[in-house]
Amino acid sequence: MRPKAATWRLAAAARRLMVARDGSTAVEFALIAMPFLVVLIAIFQVAVIFLAQHELETAVEKTARGLLTGQTQSAGLTRSQFASSVCAKLPALFDCSKLMIDLQTAGAFSAADTTAPTLTYDASGNVTNAWQFNLGASGNIMVLRVMYQFPVLPGLMNFNLSNLGNGARLLMASAVFQAESY
Repeated sequence: MRPKAATWRLAAAARRLMVARDGSTAVEFALIAMPFLVVLIAIFQVAVIFLAQHELETAVEKTARGLLTGQTQSAGLTRSQFASSVCAKLPALFDCSKLMIDLQTAGAFSAADTTAPTLTYDASGNVTNAWQFNLGASGNIMVLRVMYQFPVLPGLMNFNLSNLGNGARLLMASAVFQAESY
């Protein structure tokens, strides 16, 4: 009779376990918590990238205004002074030493190059592209491109916002305009 009693007790314990609800909330939260946190991090990262892109575009627009009216050309700004003027219009999200500025003239609006460049790197991971810096003159068609390698978090659950080989996202803002007579 001993084995029958043990079997009965085991079956009774299994039935109690099947209907027990203690701790079910904790188990359900443990199953949902990780995907929920990943989605929250992804939403936050997308928001920060959109904010950074918007701020970069605003800074380029404000800086281009000085070129458009001839104030920048009249002041005879150097590349570093021009970069400082762009940087002064950017929030703390940006490291000004990592801004890449390409300022050139174009023969016609249709010839203006506003495409994102292919970046080249040295062994230390520094960008080696040669950017132009030509303030132009009155009536010139100007092309201003400002680029920044924005750091992003590694992709969780295959959600990755990087578009560069070094794991960063290239943000770029450009302005094409014809300088006014000054």
